[in-house]
Amino acid sequence: MALEIAEITTILKEHHLLKQIVNNVKGDHQKITGVKYDSRRAGANDLFFCKGNFKPAYLEYAQSQGATVYIAEQLYDNVPAMCGIIVSNVSKAMALIGAAYYGYPQNDLFIIAFTGTKGKTTSAYYAHNILKETTEDKTALFSTIDRIVGPKPKQQFKSDLTTPESLNLFHDMREAVDSGMHTLVMEVSSQAYLRNRVYGLHYDVGVFLNISPDHIGRNEHPTFENYLHCKLQLLVNSEVCVINAETDHFEEIYQAARATTDPEKIYLYKKSAAKLAEEVPIDFTFHNDRDDLQVDEIELKSHTKKAKTLQIDGRYVLSMPGGYNQSNATAALITVGVAGVTYEQAHDLLAQVKVPGRMESIQSKKHGVIYVDYAHNYASMNALLSFLRSQYPKGRLIVVVGSPGDKGISRRKGFGKALTDHADIAILTADDPGFEDPADIIEEIDSYVDHQKVQVEKVVDRYEAIKRAILLSHPEDVVILAAKGEDPYQKVKGVDTPWPTDTVVAKEVLKGLA
Repeated sequence: MALEIAEITTILKEHHLLKQIVNNVKGDHQKITGVKYDSRRAGANDLFFCKGNFKPAYLEYAQSQGATVYIAEQLYDNVPAMCGIIVSNVSKAMALIGAAYYGYPQNDLFIIAFTGTKGKTTSAYYAHNILKETTEDKTALFSTIDRIVGPKPKQQFKSDLTTPESLNLFHDMREAVDSGMHTLVMEVSSQAYLRNRVYGLHYDVGVFLNISPDHIGRNEHPTFENYLHCKLQLLVNSEVCVINAETDHFEEIYQAARATTDPEKIYLYKKSAAKLAEEVPIDFTFHNDRDDLQVDEIELKSHTKKAKTLQIDGRYVLSMPGGYNQSNATAALITVGVAGVTYEQAHDLLAQVKVPGRMESIQSKKHGVIYVDYAHNYASMNALLSFLRSQYPKGRLIVVVGSPGDKGISRRKGFGKALTDHADIAILTADDPGFEDPADIIEEIDSYVDHQKVQVEKVVDRYEAIKRAILLSHPEDVVILAAKGEDPYQKVKGVDTPWPTDTVVAKEVLKGLA
């Protein structure tokens, strides 16, 4: 793979990003044979992007490793031997050039993309599991938890971001295509649009699950309006749109889809009993006869001509309980229906889906049942605790939770509200504190909890917090280890510190109590 300077500047001019070129002594036919944004990975004849928390020393190091061209938003005099391409937005430039360098792999993939404050991962796993079976394992997955770019074990690995940096994104797409994949299911975060990681990328199917305040604060979205705007970009860039008609801000979301999408390519769904604020043409409804921890079923029904052509009407058994998972499953079923999968092919596949870190349960004789779940904001925590309260009305809900540092500041108040509404005991602890003091984060969450309703304990060490929760529990109680799911590390002062996962810790504690 290679690109000439002339090709790069043409792309940048087309998108009105190019400002100037300096030191182009080798001419427009000079070739770059690699693209990097991490100077530690730079090599001979690489193009280096100066982005993020950038320091001029990084560029000097990239040059020492053989990089010959850089793209930046300003001229750097410390590398006079390098060709400099100055742009108005380096992250947009990186996405565009990355796609070109890897040969536009997205053009060879049928891409289904999910966005929403909660449910992205579960919906993606539902869709991927169905498509993996119906495409003979030719479907890739880019999720918060796992990345699957091919059929070999080494092509399945843990994700570091919900939506990776653009160069990594297109690199993985290229590997997926070269490995025979023709379909991709991916999660798209609001940060992906805020940081231009998916700039210029279009999807065959875009799904808007829901929205509620999250990721608002320093280092993230400045306002809820900005958060919503970024989420809406997925619909603007999708050929077919699937929207949960029960979501907050539905009118704005629906208008965004209609502004750029043929109405015949917009599918709306809702729970059959849900009342909407406005009359809209609902394409699919779902309802369940039974929703408990033993079995969760939904009946999917089409109501419009375009919906009926997908042939996905029928009864499905799900692997995970909860009304929110019924909605996630419905979204996934519509997307695979658009991809050509019928009820006959898909009806028994949802029962097999397991999502790491979602509603994982550990049974114990003396300490009730322990649930590990990734619920990491108010919406997901409220849904989880509300459901578990309905399933265990006689037991206490003992919740272990913390909030990350440096981001998701608004979650802290949300956790306080969810705990007040549903928990009996809250044990506040550390969760990826970053550069903040975890004790300070705990105090902030605690300030939003009503101590008249909830018993609160503060245990900074997460291992000890989990141990404390289990020790407090009785056979009829439920212990919920929230927010981290299967995360194998704690982010502390810029370092990914290994963490055995909440599930492993809980099992170790129980073993010690046996």
